[in-house]
Amino acid sequence: MKKWGLDTDNFFHGLDQLENPEYEVRLPIFYYDNTAITAIYTASTRQVKKHLPRSEMHPVEMFPGRCLVAFSAFEYRRTDIDPYNEFSITAIISYGNRQIPGLTSSWYMLRNCFSAYILHLPVTSERARRGGVELCGYPKFIADISLSHESAHITCTVEENGRRILSLRGKKTRVSKGRLARFILYTVKNGIPLKANLYVNPLQFRQTMGPGNARLDIGGDHRICRELKDLDLSRWPVMYQYMPSYQAILFNSRNIIDD
Repeated sequence: MKKWGLDTDNFFHGLDQLENPEYEVRLPIFYYDNTAITAIYTASTRQVKKHLPRSEMHPVEMFPGRCLVAFSAFEYRRTDIDPYNEFSITAIISYGNRQIPGLTSSWYMLRNCFSAYILHLPVTSERARRGGVELCGYPKFIADISLSHESAHITCTVEENGRRILSLRGKKTRVSKGRLARFILYTVKNGIPLKANLYVNPLQFRQTMGPGNARLDIGGDHRICRELKDLDLSRWPVMYQYMPSYQAILFNSRNIIDD
């Protein structure tokens, strides 16, 4: 199957990569063998807006006053920049165009194409941190991120300097081949808005709705904990995604006017 010019059966075929010797990276970056879990919660639109750096960034709402925030744990086992773990806290947004509660989020799901602004992006690799921050403006910092695989669950715990930020626990559900997804990632570097494309090819995937599939436990005195508690997150995620095996391609960021 082909979509956006990509062949899901031969995902990396035909894409040229350019060497960047300063950062020891080839762009776009290929992620060959990975696992991820994602829990999407509703949050106060008013509170989330406080953390968006541009007025053109509009939180996408399920219904008026309640927008969407995604929590994702990533285990990258084989990549162009070596293995590492990562955790993202992301606001689903519409850039430039005003969103319509319920309709914009449904349109995103129908197309399987989502726009997002990453609020926090801890990683376990200095190589991944430096390149992400200096080249693209990603809000990366070094943290301890562990993923434990149990018979029925995956649990990811994120800590910085011995202080627990959060834990995310998700079910290992039955899976099948998923649809190719595109994520448009917005960042701001030196005051300039940038955007990048991330394409995800889910080899094994399951999406479920409602409570009982995932649970987020926020820590105590870390700065991110205080921020998350102020977002007035819903008690349970509205959506949960389990991807025990997937491939991904992350393209370099570019100035937003360079479309």
